[in-house]
Amino acid sequence: MNIVGIIPARFASSRLMGKPLADIGGKPMIWHTYNRAEKSKLINEIIIAVDDSKVFDVCKNFGANVFMTPNDLQTGSDRIAYVAEGLPGAEIIVNIQGDEPFINPTMIDEAIEPLLFDKSVNVSTLAKKIISVDELQSKSIPKVVFDYDGNALYFSRSPIPFVRDARNNLERIASADIYKHIGLYVYRRESLLKFANLEPTILEKAEKLEQLRMIENGIKIKIVPTEFESFSVDTPKDLQTARKIYKKMKAKK
Repeated sequence: MNIVGIIPARFASSRLMGKPLADIGGKPMIWHTYNRAEKSKLINEIIIAVDDSKVFDVCKNFGANVFMTPNDLQTGSDRIAYVAEGLPGAEIIVNIQGDEPFINPTMIDEAIEPLLFDKSVNVSTLAKKIISVDELQSKSIPKVVFDYDGNALYFSRSPIPFVRDARNNLERIASADIYKHIGLYVYRRESLLKFANLEPTILEKAEKLEQLRMIENGIKIKIVPTEFESFSVDTPKDLQTARKIYKKMKAKK
C-alpha cells in the first residue's frame, strides 16, 4: 500500500512569521519535523508542501522532496489536498503538522494502522488523555469525545465532557477520561479530496476547528489514543520552549 506523508509548511503564520525556518538548535524547525517523520516505519514517501520560495530552497538543500503550493490556500488540509490531487497512486495520505519538531515517529504509525486493518476507516487522528488543569483550560488545545467504537462525536476548545458533579478542575480530570486532540491526520486519498471540497460548516466556524466539517458532513473520524506527548510551536514563547526541549534532548545523548 502506497502511504505518503505530507508536511504543510506555511511561511506567513500570523503568530510566528517565518515559522518553518525558525531556528532550533542550529536547524530550521521544518528540518526537525521532516527528520522525525522520516523515521516512520509505514510511510513510503514524504513531501513538504510549501508556499514560499525561501522555505522551498531550504528544504531542497537538506534533501527533501518539496512541492510548491499557492500561498492563498487557507489551511494545511487545503495544502495537502492540493498536493494529493497530483498523486493518483497514493492510497493513504498522512498530514504531519510542520510545527511539531519533536513528533514521535511511533505516533505517526499508530495513526496509520487503523486504515491498514479496517477498510471501513477513512480518516484517523490521535488523542491523548489530559493530565493537567492548564491543558484542560487552554483554548488552544482542542478536546475530543468519542464513542465506544472510537469514532469522534465532537471536538471543542472547551473542556468536554463537562463533569457536572466535580467541585473543581482537578476533580474533573480525576473522575473522567478527558482527551486532547493531537492534530495529525491520516486519510484515504478520496476522503481527503472529498473533505477539501466541502464548504466550511456552522460548528467549524464557531469553534475554529476544521475537523468539525467532517463530522457535520457524516465523515467518521477514528480516534487513536496515544501515550506519547506532542508539542506544537505556534508562538514566540513556544519557540523558546522548543529550544529548551531540544537542548535537554541533546544533553541526554
